[in-house]
Amino acid sequence: MTAYTAKRLPRQTGAAGWNAILPPQAPLPVLDHDLTADVTIIGGGFAGLSAARRLHQLDPSLKVALLEAGRFAEGSAGRNSGFMIDLPHDLASDNYAGDALEADRAAIAMNRKAISFATEVAGDCALPQEMFDPAGKINAAATRAGDKHNRDFAAHLERLGEPHQLLSRQEMQERTGSPHYTSGLYAPGTVMIQPAAYIRALSAHLAGQIRVFETTPATGFEKQAGGWLVTTPKGCISTGKVILASNGHLESFGFYQRRLMHICLYASMTEQLTPEQIKRLGGASRWSVTPANPMGTSVRRISGSYGDRILIRSCSSFHPTIETSQMRLRNAGWVHDRKFNERFPQLEGVKMEHRWAGMLCLSRNGSAAFGELDQGVFSACCQNGLGIARGTLQGMGIAELLLQGGSQIASHFLAQPLPPKLPPEPFTSLGANTYLMWKEWRSGKE
Repeated sequence: MTAYTAKRLPRQTGAAGWNAILPPQAPLPVLDHDLTADVTIIGGGFAGLSAARRLHQLDPSLKVALLEAGRFAEGSAGRNSGFMIDLPHDLASDNYAGDALEADRAAIAMNRKAISFATEVAGDCALPQEMFDPAGKINAAATRAGDKHNRDFAAHLERLGEPHQLLSRQEMQERTGSPHYTSGLYAPGTVMIQPAAYIRALSAHLAGQIRVFETTPATGFEKQAGGWLVTTPKGCISTGKVILASNGHLESFGFYQRRLMHICLYASMTEQLTPEQIKRLGGASRWSVTPANPMGTSVRRISGSYGDRILIRSCSSFHPTIETSQMRLRNAGWVHDRKFNERFPQLEGVKMEHRWAGMLCLSRNGSAAFGELDQGVFSACCQNGLGIARGTLQGMGIAELLLQGGSQIASHFLAQPLPPKLPPEPFTSLGANTYLMWKEWRSGKE
């Protein structure tokens, strides 16, 4: 084709709590004139910003322009729960383990490349530990089935030669302050990020090296002599190459039609805890748990310059329109309140201050949407529920593919099979939402 037009632009539900608890951010420019670039990146999340940084590392003379549809950190990247995970994290499995040891070892090695890259970003941007914390995470169980999932995953990690520690009910309560959990599985490799702070810092850092624009959605791009013309509401970019780092909105431009699954997750964050509430809670001042059953409830306790707070993430829904509704967010909020009260009965009366929704993009076989889509048009999309690690990795890999013709990272994603097609509507939505509800019901107290 010679022209691609966005059928829809990103729309968010609820203000991103991670961004709301930070001080007001300095605005970055809006594109309001025409310009030229060697490479134009569409999307300012983990993949787009990582691609921009890697391009500049490989060739500082390259003219790069990056377009973010909204404010940086208000999109999906700022709605992430902040787990940069190194270990296998297959959301379709019962306990996160993959199907084969060698495949899992390869995935771990790739994820750790992304963590090393992000660690350098944190250093260059002087992010404090409260915003980039290599603290590890815990898989938390609250049922016998969850306990078994933890033991099974621990055995899998043993076979992989990965360090881990099984935690008792008492040890879980000592760490979290919650009497809810029956066991835990701690692994040290995860980095816990304040996602909005990371995105803000990296976008501002890159603004001193390349052309960075926010509140500038790409409405389309068309072939022209020597490259492509990217259109935005107030200006156009004549560019040699285009990188689509728009995750699920890749489909909005006409690519991977009916091959991507758009899943919405919901989160709530408390108001700042008072000193008396902190004393009643007990436990460590910062910790994070993912559920032993992947469809359960993730919980984080954060502390630092933005106060002592607890985040609850649970509930999911499938949306081919790549957006959810205020009604679904409200309904998820009711579930979050119940989950919070179950876990922290000593914090009765604590209110949720922020609630938001964020979109994931998955494929049925776990493959990425990665590579060259048209002459000079590249994709680094579909992170399959590992937005921080996979997004960072795909951004690195697509930059290396574009400038070097390939790399170990690029080969890792290019070797993956094409995401299979989904059934026609309404069967996909009915089937997916029924499956998600069944999986959430099956997770029980997790």
